Amino acid sequence: MSLAEYLDPLQQPLMTVLGTPVSWTEVLGFGSGALCVWLVARQHLANWPIGIANNVFFILLFTQSGLYADAGLQIVFIALAAYGWWTWTHGGGPGSPDLPVRRTTRTEWTWLLVAGAVGTLALTGLLARATDSTVPFWDALTTALSLTATYGQCRKLVESWWLWIAADVVYIPLYAYKELYLTSLLYCGFLALCLTGLRNWRRDLAGQRREPVGAAA
Repeated sequence: MSLAEYLDPLQQPLMTVLGTPVSWTEVLGFGSGALCVWLVARQHLANWPIGIANNVFFILLFTQSGLYADAGLQIVFIALAAYGWWTWTHGGGPGSPDLPVRRTTRTEWTWLLVAGAVGTLALTGLLARATDSTVPFWDALTTALSLTATYGQCRKLVESWWLWIAADVVYIPLYAYKELYLTSLLYCGFLALCLTGLRNWRRDLAGQRREPVGAAA
């Protein structure tokens, strides 16, 4: 059997939402994506392998829907997941292997914003010229936001949640427009989980600041 024949069952409709067939790929992407974000919000290491599985499902889904930048983004996410997995377990420095939550520095913000802006412009031009994408700018913008947010989470930067929140605000109507209603609903859940993650990471950061006082007492 060819690879396409093996993957064909995942592309078959499982249910119908608002009159639109929903495939196994979208359902599996929904479940693994929600679990991944929930684990990230709790700083659980298992988020990385589950996130990689989610990326594979979304490669199939987005390719079928003509969201080529989002499909390509998943390959980069897999590489970033491997990097994040390593930094979360080895990035804390001598005597503290676990990477601590911290705030984004001004220099990091500058690089993230510049990279995001350049990436959005470059991808918009590429998608408009080289693909049949009907939403090149929005596809490029969400790609750039997602990449900068994921890098921030690899480094446990609190403000990375704000980048994810911005991406989700665009993703929700974008996927609905593409008739990926279950995925659009998933990103509504992601938005809620991002707000929870932001609160949890802020709480963890506040706890780190109180530790020296408690230790001295």
